[in-house]
Amino acid sequence: MSNSNENVVTQKGHPKGLYVLFATEFWERFSYYGMRAIFMLYMTKMLLLDKALASNIYGSYTGLVYLTPLIGGYMADRYWGNRKSIFIGGLLMALGQFLLFFSASMAGGADKGAAISLMWGGLTLLIFGNGFFKPNISTMVGQLYPDNDSRKDAAYTIFYMGINAGAFLAPLVCGYLGENVDFKWGFLSAGVGMLISLVIFYMTKDKYVIDPMGRQLGVGPNKMNDAPADGKKDAGFSKQQLTILIGGIVTVFSLLFWGAGLDVWGSLIYGMTLVGPFVIITDPTLTKVEKDRLWVIILIMIFVVFFWMCFEQAGASLTFFADAQTDRHIFGKEMPASYFQSFNAAFIVLLAPIISAMWVGLAKKGINPVAPYKQSLGLAFLALGYLFIAMGSKNIPAAGTSMVWLTGLYFLHTIGELFLSPIGLSMVNKLTPGRFTSLMMGIWFLAIATGNKLAGTMSSLYPDPALPTHPHFLGIEIDSLYTYFMIFVGFSGAAAAILFLLCRKLQKMMHGVH
Repeated sequence: MSNSNENVVTQKGHPKGLYVLFATEFWERFSYYGMRAIFMLYMTKMLLLDKALASNIYGSYTGLVYLTPLIGGYMADRYWGNRKSIFIGGLLMALGQFLLFFSASMAGGADKGAAISLMWGGLTLLIFGNGFFKPNISTMVGQLYPDNDSRKDAAYTIFYMGINAGAFLAPLVCGYLGENVDFKWGFLSAGVGMLISLVIFYMTKDKYVIDPMGRQLGVGPNKMNDAPADGKKDAGFSKQQLTILIGGIVTVFSLLFWGAGLDVWGSLIYGMTLVGPFVIITDPTLTKVEKDRLWVIILIMIFVVFFWMCFEQAGASLTFFADAQTDRHIFGKEMPASYFQSFNAAFIVLLAPIISAMWVGLAKKGINPVAPYKQSLGLAFLALGYLFIAMGSKNIPAAGTSMVWLTGLYFLHTIGELFLSPIGLSMVNKLTPGRFTSLMMGIWFLAIATGNKLAGTMSSLYPDPALPTHPHFLGIEIDSLYTYFMIFVGFSGAAAAILFLLCRKLQKMMHGVH
């Protein structure tokens, strides 16, 4: 009886479980973005790795972070359930941060090899830990509410704010400790943040993380073999599809690794991104309309790759620019370079409600552009951001260029992110048949993984004035920062234009879905 009364109360607002998951995710994102804020600087300043190698390590790490949620989601669905997966993932990530702490503790000594080995161990734990944590906590947000509850959209907005609040605070704390005190304390604070996340979740989950009927969520595996809502087939790949998937990945991996000479992680990420969509689109149970809608998602994934390749320079080459080419003095004190990574999160908190209200207002006036139009605008804002900083990098004073240029870039890029990223997640949910939604969301993340890996590759081309030779890309000699940033203008601007031209065709293939 008490559960029933509590449910009546929660209808007036949001379940308390939402705020448990908000706090859990806040501290997990604090841990992730705190580490990311200082990782490149740690590799180049303490481990003395060159920028090209550090960039490729960064790209592999952030790419694999978006690859492992496929494993974590599968393990939760089949064996562990959401709760156990979240706790195991959080524990692995905390251990990973502590290994980075020990790595940084040894980096200044004679045994640099041990420091690098500990770094690899820490990254491995972070990659797998994130895979178990990330997909499962997001899934539980929706499970707090009844089906078709109008509060769900607002709930995910609140949850998204938790992500960005953590991402805002992390560089300010971990970045300050890492750059101004010692890198090891930056990593340690990230590890402590992850432990706080685990304690909050463990102490409150039984009481508050419950469904509308008062039953605890995520205790056991999901019943994936139950009949789906559309009555066609079980969720997940069939044994035949799984065989094709694994065989295809092995084949493409071999071609890329031994044939094209790509590194092992790039070959794995690219192989999965190429094969995954093919396996779903060839499913024999798909109708013509379903296939058309899935093709829309797959085609837009190509543009999503270019978006994240350019956007994720925030933790890579743009950190180099903030550290070496930007005058960071404010009121006589120098701001740590890592602080710039808080700007995107701060702008999201400020701009997300405005842009959300804009879409609602346009819809009320009968103006509701389909997702591809909005995403083409997102790419256009990305191009404008790089054009802005390219102008600022033409003539850099000896003391460094003004912070206005990086601030303006992050402002424009945040608008681009809000036009593309949440719109993409919503589009995947709307266009995918119910029996494939989880799998297609995982495949959508593969595009982000590929974009992150390519971000590291592009960051390795960052021109170093201390070197006598300049990197080349597609026949272009990157002899200045202006040339370097204009390459991103070209990529994102061309992607924006091509997607815009395809929008009318894609709209027809969506068959009435907006």
